[in-house]
Amino acid sequence: MKQLTSIFFFLFAFLNLSAQVQQPVKWTSKVEKKSDTEYVLIFDATIEPEWHMYSQFSDENGAIPMSISFNNDKGNYDVVGKAEESKTEKVYNETFEVTETLWSNKAQLKQTIKVTNPATQIAQVTLDYQVCKQVCIQGNNLFEFDLKNLTGKEVKAFTEAKKTVAPAPVKAEKKKSEESDKGLVSIFFIAFLSGFAALLTPCVFPLIPMTVSFFTKQSKNKAAGIKNAIIYGISIIIIYVVLGSLVTAIFGADALNALSTNVVFNLVFFVLLIVFAFSFLGAFEIMLPNSWANKVDQQADRGGVIGILFMALALAIVSFSCTGPIVGTLLVQAASKGGIAPVVGMFGFSLALALPFMLFAMFPGWLNGLPKSGGWLNTVKVVLGFLELALAFKFLSNADLVLQLHYLEREAFLAIWIAVFGALALYLFGKITLPHDGSSSSISVGRLSLGLLVLAFTVYLIPGLWGAPLKLISGFPPSLTYGESPYGLGNPKSSGSAAAANLPVGAHDGPHGIIAFEDYATGMKYAKEVDKPVLLDFTGYACVNCRKMEDNVWSQGQILSTLNKDVVLISLYVDYKKDLPESEQYTSATTGKRIKTVGNKWSDLQITKYKVNSQPYYVLINHDEQNLNEPVGYTPNADEYLGWLKEGVSNFK
Repeated sequence: MKQLTSIFFFLFAFLNLSAQVQQPVKWTSKVEKKSDTEYVLIFDATIEPEWHMYSQFSDENGAIPMSISFNNDKGNYDVVGKAEESKTEKVYNETFEVTETLWSNKAQLKQTIKVTNPATQIAQVTLDYQVCKQVCIQGNNLFEFDLKNLTGKEVKAFTEAKKTVAPAPVKAEKKKSEESDKGLVSIFFIAFLSGFAALLTPCVFPLIPMTVSFFTKQSKNKAAGIKNAIIYGISIIIIYVVLGSLVTAIFGADALNALSTNVVFNLVFFVLLIVFAFSFLGAFEIMLPNSWANKVDQQADRGGVIGILFMALALAIVSFSCTGPIVGTLLVQAASKGGIAPVVGMFGFSLALALPFMLFAMFPGWLNGLPKSGGWLNTVKVVLGFLELALAFKFLSNADLVLQLHYLEREAFLAIWIAVFGALALYLFGKITLPHDGSSSSISVGRLSLGLLVLAFTVYLIPGLWGAPLKLISGFPPSLTYGESPYGLGNPKSSGSAAAANLPVGAHDGPHGIIAFEDYATGMKYAKEVDKPVLLDFTGYACVNCRKMEDNVWSQGQILSTLNKDVVLISLYVDYKKDLPESEQYTSATTGKRIKTVGNKWSDLQITKYKVNSQPYYVLINHDEQNLNEPVGYTPNADEYLGWLKEGVSNFK
């Protein structure tokens, strides 16, 4: 019975480890003979979808670059240069403000070695790398190459290389990512609102009663009029969705995702949006050739479904001077998301544009409730022009960030936005007039209300010049660290917090002045002295979501107070590359890998004890190292995280 129980326990432990420990990169290896003394060691990686692995040439200020080390103490061979890499991508990381070099889906490295000792038959290599999606994982793989038989394999540890076989790969956690779906939903929502905005422009709004009247008068009965109007609306949707599909097909779904970090494209988009903005502000009109509209209009006279389709195409061409800039901006934004985002964006835009035509055809009486065309339509157009102008500088900022030129730092960006939205407020108050504005001695209540809202937003931006975080527009301006005063005026980096004035031995001033330890034993000892529970923070120097948690969640009042007063924080950096003393290095009983660095040690602790290898990961424990509640990972909801903290502290008490 005891043996049976042991077997069940082993199976449970193995399945539990398999379900949570992630291995998003699968490796194979081989060796090719180049000459009598030169060999090429080849490493092939298959990377799970949405994960990215970082090149050895990636900026070291971002995610951890790959490193390659050789177990060649006896000088059996020489390493010839850096390993050759397969094609990589360049992606800008807004959190760390650097351009990173990485692989998606597949990667290959080729390392040439030159044998100097003829008796050498084995070459042993270690790959240390980081792979990220919503979380980051530190990879450490050991390979052994048989130069005589030209074979390669992964091994558990070099000390056991000749008597072990490659370990069975640990099954990766199958967790569906919701990030992509959320991104498409937001694109659809923004596009839908943009379509509604386009509907309220002088080029489109007057066409509603004209088009609906045409269908109701030309149709034999009401049912036929409704059917034709629905076909007309569907035709509008088809035209714009086809446009989105063409953008995706021309550029490619994968290539589109790289546009947001490409300097040339960002500069082109900047110029494009400036042109769109000036067009909306009345400097000129962007129009397609009249011959196009005439030819399409002739086809519309054919009648039937084909005729209705050409009527919808005529609408798209005639209204292009108003809808073109909005459609162009949407395609730019959607293209930077990659995948089918342009198709989803055009569907949302066209749906908002088509619905009124269909609904008013079904209920013609509603036309009587429509406001009359007038100067308010031009006001909508001008407001859109100011918004286009503000958005244009986001693309210029992206190019500046990628090149690290520091021409458009946070303060300069905010100053431009304050000027743009301040001018918009003055326009709405009637203090500024533009070419297509009529003369009026008064403004409407709606225009006044919108002007007050824009003025309030402008005033909100002003403290950002002095270091205010401006969370309402997080992600648009450059980060606080990319500015003339990276830490705010009067707050130099070297200044310490009041809470950290008398730091305990082994502690340092952590995020927001929280007293933090980086050594497990030292932190546990201090927690016993002050009789507080321990918050284990499995983190990484290059962990994006770790920084997001510290900046956006830990900074919240009650959470920050709890972290300062009620717990002892031990931050264990799994990507810390400092070598452990020889006497402290060991082979992991869980993974079979050699633990050589401080980061390896903390990563092995996380995998062995908690069966998880992603960061951030938070565990509340007592002095006997027992969990006080269920550990959590990335938790952007501050209320949820606060509830989790309070639960653990309460259980300790």
